Amino acid sequence: MQHQHQGDCCAHQPAQQNEKKYTDPVCGMQVAKSEKSTRFQGVAYYFCSPSCVSQFEAEPGRYVKTKKVIHLGQSSPAASAVATTTVAPEIATGSKSCCGGSDAMQSDPQGAHTDPVCGMRVNASSVHQTTHAGQPYYFCCASCLQKFSQSPQRWLDPAQRPTAAAADPGAVYMCPMDPEIEQIGPGICPICGMALEPKEASMHEDSSELDDMTRRFRISLLLALPLLLLTMLDMVPALSMHRLLGMQVFNWLQFALATPVVLWLGRPFFERALSSFQSRHLNMFSLIGVGTGSAYLFSLVALIFPDSLPPAFRMDGMVPLYFEAAAVIISLVLLGQVLELRARFQTSSAIKALLSLTPATALRVLPDGSEQEVALDQVQAGDVLRVKPGAHIPVDGKVQDGQSYVDESMITGEAAAQAKQAGDTVAAGTLNQQGSFTLRAERVGRDTLLAGIIAMVNQASRSRAPVQKLADAVAGWFVPAVIFIALAAFGLWAFFGPQPALANGLMAAVSVLIIACPCALGLATPISVTVGIGRGASEGILIKDAEALQLLERVDTLIIDKTGTLTEGKPRLQSFQIHPTADRQQLLSLALQLERQSEHPLAQAIVQYAESEHSAASLPNVQLSQFEAVTGMGVRAKIATPSGMQAGAQTVILGKLSYLQSLGIDTTYWQHQAQLAQQQAHTVMGLAVGQQCLALISVADSIKSSCQQAVADLQAQGLRLILMTGDNAATANAVATQLGIREVHADVRPEDKFRMVQQLQAAGSVVAMAGDGINDAPALAQANVGIAMGNGTDIAMQSAHVVLVKGDLRGIAKARKLSKLSMRNIRQNLFFAFAYNLTGVPVAAGALFPWLGILLSPMIASAAMSLSSVSVITNALRLRHARL
Repeated sequence: MQHQHQGDCCAHQPAQQNEKKYTDPVCGMQVAKSEKSTRFQGVAYYFCSPSCVSQFEAEPGRYVKTKKVIHLGQSSPAASAVATTTVAPEIATGSKSCCGGSDAMQSDPQGAHTDPVCGMRVNASSVHQTTHAGQPYYFCCASCLQKFSQSPQRWLDPAQRPTAAAADPGAVYMCPMDPEIEQIGPGICPICGMALEPKEASMHEDSSELDDMTRRFRISLLLALPLLLLTMLDMVPALSMHRLLGMQVFNWLQFALATPVVLWLGRPFFERALSSFQSRHLNMFSLIGVGTGSAYLFSLVALIFPDSLPPAFRMDGMVPLYFEAAAVIISLVLLGQVLELRARFQTSSAIKALLSLTPATALRVLPDGSEQEVALDQVQAGDVLRVKPGAHIPVDGKVQDGQSYVDESMITGEAAAQAKQAGDTVAAGTLNQQGSFTLRAERVGRDTLLAGIIAMVNQASRSRAPVQKLADAVAGWFVPAVIFIALAAFGLWAFFGPQPALANGLMAAVSVLIIACPCALGLATPISVTVGIGRGASEGILIKDAEALQLLERVDTLIIDKTGTLTEGKPRLQSFQIHPTADRQQLLSLALQLERQSEHPLAQAIVQYAESEHSAASLPNVQLSQFEAVTGMGVRAKIATPSGMQAGAQTVILGKLSYLQSLGIDTTYWQHQAQLAQQQAHTVMGLAVGQQCLALISVADSIKSSCQQAVADLQAQGLRLILMTGDNAATANAVATQLGIREVHADVRPEDKFRMVQQLQAAGSVVAMAGDGINDAPALAQANVGIAMGNGTDIAMQSAHVVLVKGDLRGIAKARKLSKLSMRNIRQNLFFAFAYNLTGVPVAAGALFPWLGILLSPMIASAAMSLSSVSVITNALRLRHARL
């Protein structure tokens, strides 16, 4: 309810009414934005009278509640310092609610609380609030409060919260490794055995396969670990389990523990193995099926019909069983499936994060001027939509009326928000900041720029080859060879071997299949990858998949984004030059007072500089009035207390030199300094008092201190470096010149970076892309190796294959060295695995029997199989001590 009395709360003239109202933090009145304002800790407050302003400035902590907020980019309080900021009590009361109701909406983009119903930011001064289970909740409007009050658990419990519709049952699914395989609905690829995934990006996430594999793995651990412990302890003479339990109990206990793991938990692998034989596309599951199946079936025969086996099968009077080998292999494969599925879900989370940038609804402005909330899919080209402060823009369009600053970093990657007014274009997914405006929709749905970015990320993510590609290629010839050798050994022994010929033939065939069990081959790559990734993590290099680790050593071209990658990603004041006749303290105070009232993104850089150079108390006390912001040009105000200023100097202006010149202010004195600063990609502003420009201020995004060395190291390694940025050519060339980068592409959009990666790949280059923004996500996903900065956006980090936690480009050189060491280690492991099989399989088949009379026992084959795995693991562990 608005005050209707004639005077304000302090007996002064009433504040003018305007569409947007704010709450005076001293008296609580609803006031319009006016010169009766001040800033505290960077937040603007508006008052009904100078009396309230004075009271607030004397004791701001008395009227404003300070809250702790974890800023974007900080994952948790433990991960980074918790910054303290002041919640702005700006309450927009002239607009309808987010739900289309007539009640006033009280949103605050800088609020410390989230409306649990609609997700908008609100602060503690909102009149729409309630308490549930002892916890206070704040809402943007009465409509959201009413929905929450009717069913609190519906909005607090993720399981009950309204979600997006399930995936279309008629959706097309495809294989990420073999994209030519498509079908309606989920299934298994007949070529590689991987689960199919939806072809189109969707907010719906089907985690049924991951949940199933996770459940199977957990149950397998409960059975396989006791089985492994049981058999290992049996090798210790003092703890011989078969003597303690009795042979029958010992053997049947192994059977009881192993059978659920192999036949129930491992069933999907046997089904895929059978499918691979039916389709004649042998893969890793073929090896797993043959190896574990042979070990289990032989053990089952030995358990039920032990007398049917020749004495050669016995060791110390016992028939060897391989139940534990089969069960442990199944558990390891289940673990591999869980890790692979989680990695694939991380890629899809980047797409879902992109999809979440567009709101689920939009505010359509009807012909009579009223507003109606409609679902986003109901918006059509030509509709007029209202965009409010702190909201994501729903569609691509053109501003009709109003003005604001819009964060377009998802498109350009640039930190500074862009001024928007009537006639300017805006893109879906970008973030509106302070102002409110209407736009006319031009491109909606799949036609928006954001939809194009999503499609590119989806396409590139789908093209990633899984870790098992090398093992599948080997399995293509290895499995048939092993089976052929086993059958040939049985036949040769049966027809030409000494008595008992059939028993010896069976022993040779089983020994071949046991010794060829894919433990060493299966471990050769994953174990080195695991250790290598762990070694990288200790250096702040997070490598998210094995393919990235493999390809890093082969990278010959590196595309680098500018903002946030080469630079800090945040504007900072670079120089504050004053005229010889001016007083630095006075000018610094004027700049500070002006920019505290400005909403321009660069204003904060000047405020931070002034406050870091001098405390507010040490600067001259200068009061300003009649503050005015000229969009895209600068700010101006009247000096209320001209103490120490020149006579007649009543107006102070801070803005572009061209703006000062248009007001008749001479800037000739600063032309040379301005040109030098602009050549270094600085944004130049003048500070004028009266008709004289007394200071030159330059602001720029500073280059990271480590980049010079990083660029030199990468060039020394022979990499071709390409700088691609959405910034202008002058800024891009200035940064490239300082760092020694010779190839520059400026004014590029996300699709330009994406196409550049594709063109380089088509020319035969192995491309790495280093970036930090949403606009880099398509190129990061398409590149052979995408490298994201740890201080960048979540979407960039999810799309990338490597994350540099410290945001230091020197990590790329370390990552390439780690890649070379890891790949050398993998090749050594593969050599061990192949050498083991090339020597072990012929010996198991009986190749040495004619000359040395040696016929390998299945028990010896099992020991040899274990030894090969130990050698591979031991070699991989050496990576933990690699020097980078």
